[in-house]
Order: sequence, then C-alpha cells, then structure tokens
Amino acid sequence: MTASEIRALFAVAARPEIVSLAGGMPFTAALPFDVVGDVMHEVLAEEGPAALQYGGGQGDPRLREVLGELMGREGIHASAGDVVVTVGSQQALDLLARMFCDPGDVIVAEGPSYVGALSAFSQYQVDVCHVPLDDDGIDPDLLDAELDRLAREGRRVKFLYTVPNFHNPAGVTLVEARRDRVVEIARRHGVLVLEDNPYGLLGFEGDPPAALRARDADNVVYLGTISKTFCPGLRIGWALAPPAIRERLVLVKEAADLCSSNFAQAVAYRYFSAYPWQQTLKGFRDVYRERRDTLLEALSEDLPAEVTWTHPRGGFYVWVKLPEHLDAKAMLAKAITARVAYVPGGSFYADGQGSSYLRLSYCFPPPDRIREGVRRLAGVVEEELDLVRALGGLPTPTGERDGAGPAAWGGVQ
Repeated sequence: MTASEIRALFAVAARPEIVSLAGGMPFTAALPFDVVGDVMHEVLAEEGPAALQYGGGQGDPRLREVLGELMGREGIHASAGDVVVTVGSQQALDLLARMFCDPGDVIVAEGPSYVGALSAFSQYQVDVCHVPLDDDGIDPDLLDAELDRLAREGRRVKFLYTVPNFHNPAGVTLVEARRDRVVEIARRHGVLVLEDNPYGLLGFEGDPPAALRARDADNVVYLGTISKTFCPGLRIGWALAPPAIRERLVLVKEAADLCSSNFAQAVAYRYFSAYPWQQTLKGFRDVYRERRDTLLEALSEDLPAEVTWTHPRGGFYVWVKLPEHLDAKAMLAKAITARVAYVPGGSFYADGQGSSYLRLSYCFPPPDRIREGVRRLAGVVEEELDLVRALGGLPTPTGERDGAGPAAWGGVQ
C-alpha cells in the first residue's frame, strides 16, 4: 500500500493563492440548501428513529427503486432487487475487485483510467493492462487484440473496467457505433464488464448513448453515484449487478461495513422522489458548461501551438497533451511555484505511461480563476519549451494552432 500522490497534491492545491485545476470536486454551492435542509428535517421528523438505526446490507428498498428510475434515463431496465447501495461507487470498485481478483490476475482498463479505480485494484495485486483511447473512446479493435494476446499467454482477465461517458480523466465519450462492439468483444472473450458512470447525467450537448448495461444485462455490472448529481458528502453509490454477483456482493459489503448510512439513504430517497432535482441538475449542467467553455477558450488563446487537448461534451475534465519532451510530473513543482495546480498524466496509468499528459478540471473554480490558472500554466509550459528548444530538443514552432487534438492522442507513447 502506497500513499496517493494526488491526495498529497490536493493538500497543496487547497492553499488560497493557488488556482487549482486539479481536483474533481462538484460545485456543491449550486445546491438549493433550503431544500436540502427541508429534506433532512423531514427525515428526522417523520422517520428519525429508523433513519438513525442500522439498516440492511443491500440498502434502503425505497432508494433502490429511485436509483432504478435514474438508470432508466440511460435505457437500463433495472430491478431494485439487483441494486446494491454502497459507500460511493468507490466502495463498489473495491468490493468487486475483492470478490473477483487474485494476485496475478489481469484487469483490462482504458489508457488513461480513473486513478481511484487503479488505486482500488492495486490493493489486490493485479496487473492492469491498458487499451488506448482516442476521441471516440476505447478502440474496439485494440481491445480485441489485447484480449487475444492475454488469452494466448494464458493470463486470466477478470474484467474490463470502463468509464464510457465523459471519461475521467480524458473527457471523451464512447460513441454509439463502438458500444455494441465493446459489449460483444467482452462477451466473446468471457470477460465481465464494469461500467462506471459517475457523469452520465452531466452532458452539455444532449444525452449520451444508451448505457452498456442496457445492451447486455447479464455481462455488465453498472456502477453509479449521486456524488455528481446531488452531493458527494452523503457518500452514496450503487452497483447494478446480475443476481449471482449481487448476492455475493451483499455478503462482501456486509463484511466490510455492515450497512450504509440509513440517514444518508433516507435523505437521498426523499430528495430524488419528492423534490424538483431535475431543475438543480440543469443548474449544474449550466455551471459546468460555462466553465468548460471558459477553459477551452483560455487554452486556445494562451497555450503554445505544440499543446493539444480533448473537447469534452460533459463531465468535469480536459485531457491535455504536451510535447513529448516535456514531463508533466517534473513540471508540477514549477507550476505550484507559479500558483497553479493540475494532475500529471502518469497518475492515470498503471504501467508508467502518460508522462507528457496532464488533467485539468473545470468543475470547481469560477471562470475568472480558470482563466488566470490557464494564464499561469501557459507561462510554465512556455518556459519549459524555451529550455528544450535552447538545448536543441524541439524546433521553433511555425504556423497557427487550430485548437483541435490529434486523431490518436491517446496512443501508447
């Protein structure tokens, strides 16, 4: 077990003089606090003794029904009996890895991949094999080839872990044309799919395609959370699993924590069942869309022509590609000195890739701080490029940028 570099970074980035484009913290100030207060008061007034008591290991049945309705927005037909409420979707990742993985097993994941998932998987001594992303999500041909290679080598692949909507950290979304192929390839290889979808309701340009779970209810475990659509402080996530997996998942969860908070579940149930949460969600989308647009505009105006990035259609993140000669982790100390923070790309790989990438988050800082943060970051990048040019590592740039990322930005370096 090792300390998280990102957690250490957030402690520094929290200093008020630093513009943090690092953390993916939801903008909870946009919540209707009067409504949240009313919900909590109702829970205590109407069901206080039960809400403050222990609960069942699978979760509040009322909340599980509501979560089924939320998943219906992505084409999923779910039974509340197959939903397991967890302490955030992060706990679901840990419990599923505990259930399935033995030391030396393989998990296939996108490259880059969510750092929290990589952290959870690492505790069970597995090998994570990355399949590159491009602007359309995971490449099915490369996925098929990687699973063929692992099968020839006799490696046991326990599951494919994927974030198909508004990917963390890459910001891309798996296109409709690839979704059926990914599901078919996983089933053909006998590989379970873990579909992690924290950002699915936070699209800025229409709804995302139907979930992978909607295409294959028997071979896909769907993970969700209310942390991005309501508040992360309640720590409520869930897993929608086929019955055989669900039964064992409940047993593993009860061994881990006995049960999730009855009070938090009751608050979430009342909020999503009795209050106009869709209007609050629209407000979140508007806030995040404005901040995304601000970040993309600032990047286009301030960053050198050699730098490219993704164009997210939802979620929280932009994935930035530096010239190959620059190391985002080595550059971070200079960025902190310049009072701006980001997350180096190597944190999102299990195998040492990603040194020339970095993740920028636009969800929390207001637009003026985003612009200032990019201005500071641009100065750091320019200094690093000038140094490399002086040493003969890069030619002097010519021409103007067009703001578009390269077609295969996510490839192996």
